[in-house]
Amino acid sequence: MGGSAIKPLFTRGPVPGYRMLLCAVLSFALMFAEDRFSWMVDVRASMATLVSPVQWVVSLPTEGLSWGALVFADQQELADENRALREQLLNLSSRVQRMASLSTENARLRKLLNAGQRSDVPYITSQLLTLDADPFSHRMVVDRGEQDGVRIGLPVLDAYGLVGQVISTSAYNSRVLMISDASHAVPVEVNRNGLRFIAQGSGKIDQVNVLHVPDTADIRVGDLLVTSGLALRFPRGLPVARVTEVYHDPGKPFARVSAEPVAQLERSRNFLIQMPPEIDAANLYVGDSLDELPRDNIAAPKDAEATSAEAATEAQAAADAAGENN
Repeated sequence: MGGSAIKPLFTRGPVPGYRMLLCAVLSFALMFAEDRFSWMVDVRASMATLVSPVQWVVSLPTEGLSWGALVFADQQELADENRALREQLLNLSSRVQRMASLSTENARLRKLLNAGQRSDVPYITSQLLTLDADPFSHRMVVDRGEQDGVRIGLPVLDAYGLVGQVISTSAYNSRVLMISDASHAVPVEVNRNGLRFIAQGSGKIDQVNVLHVPDTADIRVGDLLVTSGLALRFPRGLPVARVTEVYHDPGKPFARVSAEPVAQLERSRNFLIQMPPEIDAANLYVGDSLDELPRDNIAAPKDAEATSAEAATEAQAAADAAGENN
């Protein structure tokens, strides 16, 4: 009787504390391997592909609630929303008509200046799957991956401005680092006067810091910061943030400038992933931006025969000059 009561104590298995210790050791080993070995990137992508169905299933309740709210919504509410959308459509149509005239005028002016044309950047739409549970890490997962042509480094936007960039991909989804993350930085310029700075995430979802702003710089509260295109990663002109504070500390060479992201990082669920434009890598200068390549101003590469002929002519001229001097 007593033996049968004592026996399960020895056949129950490992103590939970050992399991926790084993999980901790395994976690540290995986983090060390990911930091030291490049092949862990492929392992991470494969694991992300395996858990994609789980992420899709987890997002089903939210999609179901959205669908249910749409089905059982009040008729008057839908009518008001429809009227507001029609007014917005008329407003946007008017803006598009004005933009068409400005685009034509801009094309004529650029032709007069012998400048290259700006090409439209292609994009694909995506939806939010999950957010990172770590409050100090501003990252999310979207439902587009390598099968859709997504690659590391592509910019991600919502309807208002820049959200972040793709930092890892799997077959069916991608991980995005938001601009508010403390490890993210993007070259920006003041839309009003073209001054260029670096905007770095602060770790707060509603704030980015503008770094190394001279105390005498012409930057004001309310200025719009847009991407400068100098990093060759973000196209020029994407709205990033709006300046909310400019603090001049007496005796300090730099001002403390804070800005609020224009993108709705906490609320947006639909995003655009801008795909890279087709460019000629042989004629790409380091200072060129992805959204504007001065194709007309880039000298065409000379072929080998013409180059060798010119070199031979210069060598012959130098030899003749040396003979005359002798």
